[in-house]
Amino acid sequence: MKNVAVLWSGGKDAMLALHTLQQDASVQVKALVATFWTPEQVITMHGTPAPLIAAQAGALNLPLHRMMQPRGASNAMYEARLHETLAPLIEAGITHVAAGDLHLADVRDYRAGVLQRAGVAPVFPLWDQSSQACAAAFIDAGYAAIITSVDPDRLDASWLGAPYDEAFLKALPPEVDPCGEYGAFHTFVYDGPLFTQPVPFTRGDTYNEGPMRAVGLAPAETP
Repeated sequence: MKNVAVLWSGGKDAMLALHTLQQDASVQVKALVATFWTPEQVITMHGTPAPLIAAQAGALNLPLHRMMQPRGASNAMYEARLHETLAPLIEAGITHVAAGDLHLADVRDYRAGVLQRAGVAPVFPLWDQSSQACAAAFIDAGYAAIITSVDPDRLDASWLGAPYDEAFLKALPPEVDPCGEYGAFHTFVYDGPLFTQPVPFTRGDTYNEGPMRAVGLAPAETP
């Protein structure tokens, strides 16, 4: 049996990776590991705030382990922080760590090396699947997500807050990957078959999130 932690962004690729792992009888997913920029405590590049990621984890019935690093952290700092974050999980029996990488071999190879040096085996459940197939699988499974950030050089900021659905995919420029694999956009998943309940949220103003344009999100009170 593989005891697995999932590197967690709160977005569709991480969610589809988790969904795929949960269909594998040889796997037990034990935890989510999310990386936040400090001091803002938002998911790197996505801009999703920590309370919404915690609400996701609660709705998925999985413990959330938070890794904090400053903006612009070096690879050496990232690796050291990840090793520190994974150490208690490894001690508790985690043997594998999964990520939702699809096509970027350099990113996958770097991540695999970092994980192996930390003492766990890397797992890439979506690797080399077509982006079109992954997008369709995510939507067909019944997950709901919105666009949280876009690269304004590749995708108009008017898409911020829009649902990640078939209409969005049909409207994408042909040069934009339907999973945003090359950084054109990021997402936040708020409902789906693995959730015990939807994650309520509110939308705020748009703002600059590094090179991205993002929409502010915040938890909303349930009725």
